[in-house]
Amino acid sequence: MTIRVGLTGGVASGKSTVSALLDELGAVLIDADQIAREVVAKGTPGLEAIVAEFGPELLGPDGELDRPAMGRLVFGHDDARRRLEAIVHPLVRARAAELEAQASPDAVVVHDIPLLAETGQAGDFDAVLVVDAPRELQIERMTRDRGWTEEDAVARINAQATREDRLAIATHVIENAGTREELEARVQQVYADLTAAA
Repeated sequence: MTIRVGLTGGVASGKSTVSALLDELGAVLIDADQIAREVVAKGTPGLEAIVAEFGPELLGPDGELDRPAMGRLVFGHDDARRRLEAIVHPLVRARAAELEAQASPDAVVVHDIPLLAETGQAGDFDAVLVVDAPRELQIERMTRDRGWTEEDAVARINAQATREDRLAIATHVIENAGTREELEARVQQVYADLTAAA
């Protein structure tokens, strides 16, 4: 029996690392962010719909979506963000369903969805893994590893679901405030629990 797992976590929580570890352990990984880029690539109906909704100024000289311009348009503007999500989210979910259908019947299929809590999809999965890190550590990682200002880091955290909202939907919490070895051990433990349930 396929086990459908939702994976989420706040910005700079270490979700990408956990995703890679699950992939190494044999999970079938479906990355919503990667799909979101694919469905609005040059020449796709998704990009055509965005241009029809928001205008051609969102296209770069190469005909691809100008992501920084799109980000400026929707970040902090709820109406524009909702209009964009109404285009992109159905396309992402349809593609994710196609990929899941290709997995073997006994697979652990992990849907890596940054906005899982925000989009109310927790109930769609057999289990929800939440990668968790303290807010101070998230800010430290963004300023140290990504070169962001503390103000930008805080704004990004505040634009996402709260830590409490994410923890409330968790079947398994993967703490990521310690060493890489501790993280690997916890991921292995959670994966063993998931495969035991398959």
